[in-house]
Amino acid sequence: MAGVVVTALGGALGALSRLPVGRSEKAWDAFRRAPLTFPLAGYVIGALVAAPFLLTGAPVTAITGIGVPIPTAAVLYLAIVYLVTGISHADGLADVADGAAIHGTADDRLRVMADSQTGAAGTLAVSLAVVTLGLGAFSLAGAGPALSFAVALCAEVSAKTGMATLVCFGSSAHEGLGSQLVSSSDWRSFVPVLSAAAPVLLLAPISGGPALLAALLAGPAVAVVLLFWSAQRLGGVSGDVLGATNELGRIVSIHAGVVAWTLF
Repeated sequence: MAGVVVTALGGALGALSRLPVGRSEKAWDAFRRAPLTFPLAGYVIGALVAAPFLLTGAPVTAITGIGVPIPTAAVLYLAIVYLVTGISHADGLADVADGAAIHGTADDRLRVMADSQTGAAGTLAVSLAVVTLGLGAFSLAGAGPALSFAVALCAEVSAKTGMATLVCFGSSAHEGLGSQLVSSSDWRSFVPVLSAAAPVLLLAPISGGPALLAALLAGPAVAVVLLFWSAQRLGGVSGDVLGATNELGRIVSIHAGVVAWTLF
């Protein structure tokens, strides 16, 4: 069983990131049958993208004599997010935005989303996403290295849990990579997903429970909204919707963590 999970995790990292884990049909098949590897991949990706926030801490300052400024940490976070995860999910967000801007049938929206050209709505959506994520990262960096690292890591786990939510509860809009994931799981697969995501809350003693809890719940909440939207507007979940869920889940998770830290 452990070997299957390791193989599936390799497939998850190969599909969800640009990490040099190797990509094979066996790993992909194992991944699409094991949605719990979505949040497991989030831990790996999250630890990498959250690392710049640790550079603002006192230990780094004591060793090097200089700490990384908060704006620099936020910029490094943004850069590493897209270096590690690539732009395929952002492209999914752009396609969903273009589809959402169309007044027509589900087939009309899917046809626009399949077009390789990005429209004005897609360009605006991606631009706003990057700016909003950057502003969230800037605010988060001011919370201190422990909390900012934990929330940024949690945001990746949360975003991937949101993707798994669609895989477990959604139906496929059309044939494609997204349908291979959605058609391989059902609601019963969501219990292992929750079991894989919940341990991130163990970081609460060093970073603050309310911020982590808010961040963790944000990704699935975004997924539920997109699940209902895609069912009504597209006839089901597509690969683009999965990508949009990842991007929006990360943004909302970062901001939810910042708001919870500010209030509580």
